[in-house]
Amino acid sequence: MPLSDAIPALLVLADGTAYRGWSFGATGTAIGEVVFNTGMTGYQEVLTDPSYCGQIVIFTYPELGNTGVNPEDEESERPQVRGAIARNICPRPSNWRSTQSLPDYLKQYQIPGIYGIDTRALTRKIRTHGAMNGGISTDILDEAELLEKVLAAPNMQGLNLVQEVTTSTVYEWSDPTPANWQYGSPAIADNQETLTVVALDFGVKRNILRRLASYGCRVIVVPADTSAAEILQHNPDGIFLSNGPGDPAAVTEGIETTKNLLQSQKPMFGICMGHQILGQALGATTFKLKFGHRGLNQPAGLQQKVEITSQNHSFAINPDSLPNNHVEISHLNLNDLTIAGVSHKTLPVFSVQYHPEASPGPHDADYLFAKFVQAMQTAKQATSATVR
Repeated sequence: MPLSDAIPALLVLADGTAYRGWSFGATGTAIGEVVFNTGMTGYQEVLTDPSYCGQIVIFTYPELGNTGVNPEDEESERPQVRGAIARNICPRPSNWRSTQSLPDYLKQYQIPGIYGIDTRALTRKIRTHGAMNGGISTDILDEAELLEKVLAAPNMQGLNLVQEVTTSTVYEWSDPTPANWQYGSPAIADNQETLTVVALDFGVKRNILRRLASYGCRVIVVPADTSAAEILQHNPDGIFLSNGPGDPAAVTEGIETTKNLLQSQKPMFGICMGHQILGQALGATTFKLKFGHRGLNQPAGLQQKVEITSQNHSFAINPDSLPNNHVEISHLNLNDLTIAGVSHKTLPVFSVQYHPEASPGPHDADYLFAKFVQAMQTAKQATSATVR
């Protein structure tokens, strides 16, 4: 049932399919790629994940807003989605951590949403026909008029959205991890030397930075267009390639920077877009998936080892393009057997297509941060021994 003061809203897909519902969040018009997320929790983390920039997200969970929103669960400084789609909305949250309702939160940041539509049918359409552009509007309630705007919007393939979400300045991560965010954090020895990680920000999630810091790393975040020479001036023990939105093949500066950084032979770890960019820097190509992987229960693994992972991506590395002479597949997505992880055969360089930092999602893959730290420690010890 719509709220008593609900405003009519219209959703139109690029194939002309239209859904009528009710507005939540901001009024106005939003155009973006319509994708679905199957997670049963973590809507605030999804909304604020920079990897969703340029997209309108269908939440398959039947009701949003029960727990409201709070500052601690934000993965960036604001919602990054173009719009949100839900079956039902709870306008009055009930949770001790809540500081604001979901509709008020989206209204504050001018993000339109639509609810009261059949999200099951909509998700099945996207699953069958693939992700496509769409538009949500409270201003344009004529289907043909809104469709015209949708068809005029650029497609995700070939689109570079990194500049919309990357940091504009270099900064050192210093936000302390809230007490209720601690989960299995490693014990850091008193004599453990601090390791410096430079994170190349294609749209980094805050919990990635938290997890690196929890493993005793000093984290310096730099803009996506930072050159390899500028990165190496920070004298990093390791380099991190972050997640981010859009088509990784369009992020040509990041690919070139990563190619140059590989020559330094420093440990390198990539997540999501960072994984795709690393793959291209190593000589592979990427392709767009039909509807992507977005959810909290995606199985990934190899050789009878399985991790349940959080995933959010539209693109994947083409296995036929992978240079097998120096790169190997470390993980596959066990639903469709697309590449979910790669590692270099001789360099301390690896990446995964999924999100070991979770937020939201399971923590099965948190060990990858420890693997990165171990690689940095080994490289630093080898360098020290050579200097002696």
